[in-house]
Amino acid sequence: MAKVAVIGVGQSSFVRAYPGSIRELAFEAFREAMKDAGLKSEQIEASVICSAPEYDKQRTPAGLMAEYCGLNPQPTFYVESVCSSSSSGLRTAYALVASGLHDVVIVLGFQKMSEISSAESQERMGRGADIQWEAPFGTMMPAYYAMYARGHFEKYGTTEEDLALIRLKSSTYGVINDKAVFRKSLDLPKIMEPKYIATPLKMYDCCANADGSSCMILASEEKAKELCAKPVWIRGLGMATAPINMAGRDTFSGLKCAQLAAKRAYEMAGVGPKDINVAEVHDCFTIAEMMAYEDLGFAEPGKGKDLIRNKETYKEGKIPVNVDGGLLSKGHPIGATGGSQIRTIVLQLRGEAGEMQVPEAKIGLVHNIGGVGIYGNVSIFSAD
Repeated sequence: MAKVAVIGVGQSSFVRAYPGSIRELAFEAFREAMKDAGLKSEQIEASVICSAPEYDKQRTPAGLMAEYCGLNPQPTFYVESVCSSSSSGLRTAYALVASGLHDVVIVLGFQKMSEISSAESQERMGRGADIQWEAPFGTMMPAYYAMYARGHFEKYGTTEEDLALIRLKSSTYGVINDKAVFRKSLDLPKIMEPKYIATPLKMYDCCANADGSSCMILASEEKAKELCAKPVWIRGLGMATAPINMAGRDTFSGLKCAQLAAKRAYEMAGVGPKDINVAEVHDCFTIAEMMAYEDLGFAEPGKGKDLIRNKETYKEGKIPVNVDGGLLSKGHPIGATGGSQIRTIVLQLRGEAGEMQVPEAKIGLVHNIGGVGIYGNVSIFSAD
């Protein structure tokens, strides 16, 4: 199969309320990625634009972004799989390059969630589930993940304090990430305060809405070697889906779509969980990170809590996870999240992650989930 590399990455700061328009927000990540790659707009052969609809009034945002970023008249595509949109965009761009159709393709993800109220945002996220049989009864994201937390607790004996330890780790690294929305150090008593959102999930178990953008530039092997001193190679891509309706699920202690996506990505890359040096996982809630440890094979089912109790997912541990603060500290601008995770891994594999750098990181993994385990994307990258 043809080799494809990431040759440039960019990200805006993630903030609670961006003062400009969606095109200006998206351009911040685009500009940084283009500068990182040393490219001009005319060198981009196609673009893949990623976001979740209904958070702003703009229809067909791909056309808007292509025009604003100077990418006309080249082809542009719009990709949406809610929270995993830009990882799905990566998969789309990879196919465009690996097929030989294009040599250089950009993936640009954005979300300006502050254009609507918090209540409206929760309602729209709730409609990411089944709008006939679930959403009308008031289900929202915290409640869905609370069901998974309850399932994990009952099956494996996981506790609220185990989840709090994940948030403690997140705050440790969020403080040093200048792109993060939440850069405040937390201690365990603060995290454990009984401010329940959906029992057993408390306030600090939940990530925050944010405005932000992310961008990646993909290139064919020939172009990557020509244009980039440190290309990061896409080794494995796995994607899977699960029933949108919770009644179609047979377990509430892990995400089947993540497990299958991981299996496919490992097989394509020719590696296993023990080969991963650093990972970014979709920690929209603390329980999501706990399940990711197990779904990705970093721990056996029910043993994820041992990893966080022993600090094995810290930078100095056996498998560093979310050492940029994760969604819990960075915030979660839906369409930009996957691209932000990929940017972190690319910087890690280039040895350019600063204070967050994991020593001798050669193989990295990104786990990006859309909705409540509806879409699962796992992507594996290597420095060579």
